[in-house]
Amino acid sequence: MTTATAGVLRVLSPRDLDSVMQVLAKNPIAHCFVASRVRGSGLDPWRLGGELWGWSEDGELSSLLYLGANLVPVETTPAARTAFAERLRRIGRRCSSIVGPADDVNELWPLIADSWGPTREVRAVQPLLVMDGDSAIIPDYSVRQVHESEIDILVPACVAMFTEEVGVSPTSGGGGDAYRARILELIRMGRAYARIDNGKVIFKAEIGAIGDGVCQVQGVWVAPEFRGLGLGVPGMSSVVALARRQAAPVVSLYVNDYNTAARRLYERVGFRDAGTLTTILF
Repeated sequence: MTTATAGVLRVLSPRDLDSVMQVLAKNPIAHCFVASRVRGSGLDPWRLGGELWGWSEDGELSSLLYLGANLVPVETTPAARTAFAERLRRIGRRCSSIVGPADDVNELWPLIADSWGPTREVRAVQPLLVMDGDSAIIPDYSVRQVHESEIDILVPACVAMFTEEVGVSPTSGGGGDAYRARILELIRMGRAYARIDNGKVIFKAEIGAIGDGVCQVQGVWVAPEFRGLGLGVPGMSSVVALARRQAAPVVSLYVNDYNTAARRLYERVGFRDAGTLTTILF
C-alpha cells in the first residue's frame, strides 16, 4: 500500500465495485472501455484482464487506473497521478499503449516518460465522437452480424485494418492465435458487423466495449479496392442502428484528428464531438 498526501493507493477488488461504478459514471462515454472491463468481470482479477488501481482521498475513491494490455487513467487528480506514476516507474512498462482522456494522459505521461520511453508514436488529439439516435443516412442493409462460420473471412480484414491503423500486425510476435480468438469472441457475442459479398469483406466494424449505456465501435474498415465508392457512410449508418438496438443506446468511437476522410464520414453519419482522447503507442 502506498500513501501520499492524504490519499491511499491500492489494487481494487470486488468489494469496491459500487464505488468504482460511481467514478466511471462521471463520464460514461470517455470511460466506456474501463466500464466494459469492470462490468464484465465484477472486478474479479481473473476476468478483468489486468489490475484496477484506485486512489482514495479522505476515504472516498476519486481516481482509477486500469493496467492491462493498455494503461487507461480515469478521473485522475494531481495527487493520484503522482502516486500512480511512482508505482508505474517502479514496476516498469507492461502495456503496449496508454490511452484515455487527453488531460489525464498528458499530465500522467511526463511523470513516467523517463522510465517508460521511448514511444513509437504519440497521437495527441483523437476526437471522441458519439451518437444517441439513428442516422438520417439510409443504411446499407447488407451490413449484418458476422456468423461464426465466417471467421476465416473476417480475420484477414481485421488484420489488415489493425496493421493500417497501428503500424504493426496483431499477429506479429506469435500473437496470431490470441488475435483470432479475440475476433471469434466478438463474433460469438454478436459484436462483429460486416458486409460480405462473394466471400469477401467489403466493409466491417466491431463493438469493442459496452459500458454503462454506451458502446464503443472499433475497427471500421472498407476494403481498399472499394474505397471512394461511398460505402462507408451507409455502412456506418447500419452499424449505429444495429449497435443501438443490440448493444447500447449510445454509440461512440474515436478517430485520429489527421484522418480527415474518416472525420468527414462520421460527421455525415451524424456523430458529434464528446471530448478528446490521447494515445501513446510503444
